[in-house]
Amino acid sequence: MSLSHLPWPGKCQGAVSLTFDDGLASQLALAVPLLNRFDLRGTFYLNPGDDFEQTLAPWREVAAFGHELGNHTVSHPCSCNFAFVVESGRRSLEEMTLGEMESEIEEASRRIQILAPQQTDISFAYPCYQTFVGRGLTQQSYVPLVARHCIAGRGRGETANDPLRCDLAHVWSWPCERMSGAELVGLAEQAASQGRWGILTFHGVHEGHLPIGERDLAELCAFLARERDRIWTAPVATVARRIVQWRLQSD
Repeated sequence: MSLSHLPWPGKCQGAVSLTFDDGLASQLALAVPLLNRFDLRGTFYLNPGDDFEQTLAPWREVAAFGHELGNHTVSHPCSCNFAFVVESGRRSLEEMTLGEMESEIEEASRRIQILAPQQTDISFAYPCYQTFVGRGLTQQSYVPLVARHCIAGRGRGETANDPLRCDLAHVWSWPCERMSGAELVGLAEQAASQGRWGILTFHGVHEGHLPIGERDLAELCAFLARERDRIWTAPVATVARRIVQWRLQSD
């Protein structure tokens, strides 16, 4: 694709979205202040449980600052191949139906809109990057449900997303746990050099089993702040909406 025919604003060559899963404490304590310091906006995928208005109350301020609160389902269902699913006694993807998954998606979006009523679009992140329910002959993709209810769905993939051809209901992202700052900057540069949309997935900052170092995240944020005229950093829903509008104008 010619860099002269791209959906990005101004003279930007590519786009980057910084995404954070599971609403962890270190995201509130470290990631959000870091993004705010560099005037960057990210997407934070939450699981709004039954007591969400109390437990997720601090995220209201995050949304008010311009970050996206994204849909990560209510209960974070994953495959029973994960030990934590069996040990917790929760329902696995193999046991779920499309109707049950649709209820998860709809209810999570409803609750997130209570937390962030100013958001006009909500993107989705597939828990454990998995996109199915059922097993064997009964296994079915729930990507169509995400396409029905959300502006975009973030999965896992090998490269940045081609804005013309990517499936917005299942865009690719890079899992970034334990990456160095240089590696993170390299991914952003890769997306820009290709005229594409790179999505980076994080979990805890010095927290949990899929951590990123605060210094490494800060190195990436400083780079994106310096290069904001060349690389557009924006939440997933914001980038997806721009691509939708661009595609309509290109038809």
